[in-house]
Amino acid sequence: MSRVVVLDYGSGNLRSAERALERAGASVTVTADLAAAAGADGLVVPGVGAYAACMAGIEALGAGPVIADRVTAGRPVLGICVGMQVLFGYGEEHGVVTKGLGLLPGGVTRLAAPRLPHMGWNTVRPPAGSTLFADLPEESRFYFVHSYAVTDVPALTAAGVAVTTARHGTDFVAAVERGALSAAQFHPEKSADTGAALLRNWLATL
Repeated sequence: MSRVVVLDYGSGNLRSAERALERAGASVTVTADLAAAAGADGLVVPGVGAYAACMAGIEALGAGPVIADRVTAGRPVLGICVGMQVLFGYGEEHGVVTKGLGLLPGGVTRLAAPRLPHMGWNTVRPPAGSTLFADLPEESRFYFVHSYAVTDVPALTAAGVAVTTARHGTDFVAAVERGALSAAQFHPEKSADTGAALLRNWLATL
């Protein structure tokens, strides 16, 4: 059974992520212990709310280098929602730009859509050969809650990132995969059977 740490830096649906991962077959610990985060088979970085607040929590804990070191060493990391967004270079909210972890190129900006937040179920378009979405049916639906997103898909694909997209007003990045680093803008822990299947796919990589 894979050992997974859900990083507790003061933000995120920690318990729902914990339960979903346990149902998917992992042994899960929710903790702020950086040694445990570094040593786990898989690390989950959750996040809800404001980009700046999430980055402040990560910086206060000193977790940025641990996340980066895992990625460099090829040790699996899964970001969820704002936990995905902080992996990018920056986030811009209400005219304020906050530096991110810089593990992926580009930034997070407000979605150009007639209705925000983008909240509810939506389909996604994974790339061929995706590990996260392996064996999931076409038109699978996942649960989103966000007003900000990454939209520069060409910059990511040029950097060798496998990009899954969705559309709400405009196309945006719904998930990314590059080596040991995976992330989803949607909430797999709230996405019923399709989310559970995606988590099982991720756990199979550990």
